[in-house]
Amino acid sequence: MFEELKEKLKVELHKDLPGEKAHNLMMPTARDEKFVLPTYTISAVKSAVLILFYPDDSGAIKFPLIQRPAYNGAHSAQVGFPGGKSEETDKDLVHTALREAEEEIGIDGSHVDVVGNLTDLFISVSNFIVTPVIGFMDKKPQFKPDPVEVETIIEADLFDIISPLKRREGTILARGKYKIQTPYFTIDDRIVWGATAMMLSELSVIIGKTGIYNNMNYG
Repeated sequence: MFEELKEKLKVELHKDLPGEKAHNLMMPTARDEKFVLPTYTISAVKSAVLILFYPDDSGAIKFPLIQRPAYNGAHSAQVGFPGGKSEETDKDLVHTALREAEEEIGIDGSHVDVVGNLTDLFISVSNFIVTPVIGFMDKKPQFKPDPVEVETIIEADLFDIISPLKRREGTILARGKYKIQTPYFTIDDRIVWGATAMMLSELSVIIGKTGIYNNMNYG
């Protein structure tokens, strides 16, 4: 199924993408009145993240998420993909995604087969516009988390975004103090919400179009 997923995504990612329609399925629905989104006078910062699929020993398809350390910032302690802002030395946003993943979780970008990308997503709290890059490695990478950037690496199962049993909605605390009502994924007993959940939502819609999970039993 790993090779089948890779080949079918190579096709689907170069068709019209579901984009905003899929993002909206996991968009927060209400927020604390005290949580005011910032305004910016400069253009959004170009950035990229890597969604990296690999097989584990059981044959399951996995991808790494990272939990950020707690800090005084917009994404404190949140779960997301390895990635970050584009640098002048990056050839393109694929280069950005691979470079950042190398720096944050220690993967060898030269061994990643990039098959395409999802729709760009603007993140208003940080003024980033993010390109999610999709890649595959034929075996599990040797992870080496950056202790400054990464609190924990989470090996998520593709089933976590395909199964409707992994989707919930409830109230979470943003920055530890603002109440946000939002849909979210439950992955490894963690809440995955916001921009990461919206990207995963688009990915799940695209994977649904491949038909490879049509006969899966979610019970």
